[in-house]
Amino acid sequence: MSVWEDLQGQAPVVGQLRRAAAQERPTHAWLFTGPPGSGRSNAARAFAAALLCEVPDPDLRGCGVCHSCRTAMSGSHADVSSVTTEKVTISIEEARELVKKAQDKPSTGRWRVLIVEDADRMQERSTNVLLKAIEEPPPRTIWLLCAPSPGDVLVTIRSRCRPVGLRLPPVQDVAELLVRRDGIDPEVAADAARSAQSHVGVAKRLATDEGARQRREKIVRLPLSLRSVSGAMKAAADLVALAEAEAASSFEARDAEEKAALLASLGAPESGTLPPSMRSQVKRLEEDQLRRAKRSKNDYFDRALTDLLSFYRDALVLALDSGTDLVNESLRAELEAFAGRTAPEAILSRMEEINEVRRRLVTTNVAPLLAIEAMAVSLL
Repeated sequence: MSVWEDLQGQAPVVGQLRRAAAQERPTHAWLFTGPPGSGRSNAARAFAAALLCEVPDPDLRGCGVCHSCRTAMSGSHADVSSVTTEKVTISIEEARELVKKAQDKPSTGRWRVLIVEDADRMQERSTNVLLKAIEEPPPRTIWLLCAPSPGDVLVTIRSRCRPVGLRLPPVQDVAELLVRRDGIDPEVAADAARSAQSHVGVAKRLATDEGARQRREKIVRLPLSLRSVSGAMKAAADLVALAEAEAASSFEARDAEEKAALLASLGAPESGTLPPSMRSQVKRLEEDQLRRAKRSKNDYFDRALTDLLSFYRDALVLALDSGTDLVNESLRAELEAFAGRTAPEAILSRMEEINEVRRRLVTTNVAPLLAIEAMAVSLL
């Protein structure tokens, strides 16, 4: 299977990257942009594999079969370094470490490839650390940065990168990928792809996790239950509690394992007070785990609010009689009733309220419960 297999509906991008991978001197810095689910990081990893592919035929670069392709895609290739953060931001220390790696010569392949999957999560200080390395890279180093949009990256970085714009693939292409790659029933795959709004990762989770489907159904139906202020407050509290439970279940066991592994590596005593040097390292780990949990909750909130938006998006489609396919086809009757009694302007206003909360949760330190309570009341 070729490394380009997962880039559904991105034929122009695949062609652009395949041609670049075959060049003697490809551009030294690239910026992959596109909405969540468009496959930014998948495209960057596939390009890295194609750059290092051992097949001599330029038209077959990214074969997916040779050792270099397989190790690059699995994340174990010695000449591919990737940074993806589970915390809210990429730290300046992580950026400095990446710059150091950029100075190393390739050990086995033609290029040393550095992938920054969350370039939009770099603070200005961290980005400035990368600037000089991207401006004047070593001869065999190639940078691949990923972000939702060009505007999410400092202009000084953006101007030095070759842009690669991706779009969300068609629902049918995502469904076909789930059937072919994951063996999912075609009807389930089609419903999951539509509900995920073409986000491949979310579609797979919805297709394989009954609990995820039930949680999404509850979120999408939330507007139908908003009849009073008290009901709105309860709905907001349920949404926040669900996000916190998701984060806790995702990281509780992992956090404990990480702490135990750290204590073992430090040779910590089984009981009693830890020495100051060990306490500082344990504290640093716990701080990293807290930041990771915060990002997990923020990501879940954003996904939940995106699902909530899909209800109002469908209602607007029906109110305007645009003929566009619905995301939540199973709720057509309820959506038609809602659209019949709600003006398009009011639907748009509700969508703006949800998007504003999404923005605030990412860019400010607002308490999620307060922000979502205020939003739920505004949706009445």
